[in-house]
Amino acid sequence: MKSMKIVLLTVAAALAGACSLQESPEFFVNRSNFYRNKSECIAGLNSCYIPLKTIYNFNFGVMTEGVTDLLYHNSPTVYDSRLEISPALPGYGATVWTQCYKAVMYCNAAIEGIRHATVSEDDRSKLLAEGVILRAMYYYLLTSVFGDVPFYTVDVNTEELLNQTARLPRMSAVETRSYLIEELMKVVPDLDQVRSSEVADNRMGAAVGWMLAAKMAMWNKQWDTALEALGELETIYGTLDQYPLSDVPFRMKNTPESILEIQHSYTSGGLIYTSNYACICMPNQTTAESGSDVFDGVKIEELGDDANVWPGMRPNLVFSAGLQTRTGGDRRVEMNLAWEYGGQEFKSVATRPWLGPKFWCPGMRDSYDSNNYKVFRYADAVLMMAECWCMKENLEQTKHYLNQVKSRAGIPEFSAFKSWERTLEEIQNERARELIGEFQRKFDLVRWGIWYTKTLESADYETVRNAILPCHEYYPIPDTQVVYSGYALDNKEYEKYGL
Repeated sequence: MKSMKIVLLTVAAALAGACSLQESPEFFVNRSNFYRNKSECIAGLNSCYIPLKTIYNFNFGVMTEGVTDLLYHNSPTVYDSRLEISPALPGYGATVWTQCYKAVMYCNAAIEGIRHATVSEDDRSKLLAEGVILRAMYYYLLTSVFGDVPFYTVDVNTEELLNQTARLPRMSAVETRSYLIEELMKVVPDLDQVRSSEVADNRMGAAVGWMLAAKMAMWNKQWDTALEALGELETIYGTLDQYPLSDVPFRMKNTPESILEIQHSYTSGGLIYTSNYACICMPNQTTAESGSDVFDGVKIEELGDDANVWPGMRPNLVFSAGLQTRTGGDRRVEMNLAWEYGGQEFKSVATRPWLGPKFWCPGMRDSYDSNNYKVFRYADAVLMMAECWCMKENLEQTKHYLNQVKSRAGIPEFSAFKSWERTLEEIQNERARELIGEFQRKFDLVRWGIWYTKTLESADYETVRNAILPCHEYYPIPDTQVVYSGYALDNKEYEKYGL
């Protein structure tokens, strides 16, 4: 923590990585004439949610799921699918960087404004907690995608401060997370301790805060801290068996098991809040099938005849022929993977299925996927508890949580202990079966230190096998940002490979 404190004290009120590092402060809300009451505080926080909808789309799905041991995306036009990534060609990393730092700047302004707003102390504590959770969410994404990144927690509201913050270097992701964990553990108890589905207007509540604290603690290998946060979630959510698998598909919105969903809706002729992840998760259409409800030779009335489907993300055989097979008895198979529909086989699946109805968008109009995207679910938290207890070498607790997920899926419980390494591998495999396609697999593999080796040995996409390098574990900071920082930022890992 010492180096983090030095950075915080040195930069004082100028700690910012800037949105594109070039955002103009003249467009920010001025605290002197805003944040005067609760409604204006909520309006300020509303702006902090907007970048999430920009970030979570099919590109982010490719980035986090489509270049892993589980899935690949054979696309000649999506750089991220092919790992054609470098500081000069940062792919979707450029969007994640820009949108996350834009959001951090909004969060900092909102938090500072709320601190000085004319509201009750109870309202202030709850509003501040929401702002802190939102800010932590964006730093969770930044450190998961880029590793060490510039860190700031104060409002940048002048040109002078903006210029100062543009020169910040990378800061240790471990220290960034430690700061955020401590902050979350302090403010999240101020919120109503209820499930996310019970929070008004689908805002981020205590459950998201506890989940983020646990996620970041596990990145930092702080198992006891993670278990403390996860214990709070367990108090709120109880046991997994009360949440049916039928609620898992993305079309099932704001269900009791959900902890965080990216909210989308579609109204014909009205406001559209949609994205496009389903476009790469549904069975493809031939030219002759375009404009119909026939997908890969099978009529699927629920999907309608207006969908615009793009080249699909497909499972690697290590998953569909190994971890979660068609005949293995796992109740999740019919949601995750699709060899057929309504008893009719798709034409081009052979041994490799399409992604399943978990991700499909019924009645999709063009590429407007109006599903909610499930980012965090309670099953994820249960598996995190299993992993933490495994790392603490407590077999009974490990089995207790791991088997909650297995039992709901209808597969044999874990009982035969061989080694802690084998137990951790079983938890990793269960996370694959439960959470495939939910924007997490690469983060998990990187956190475990196995993304490069597992993807190289498991990928069925030759382009990825030929392109993958150890430096691709994290995305590079776009070189335009490096230049703008006066080279305070760097991409040393990519430089080792001549990129």
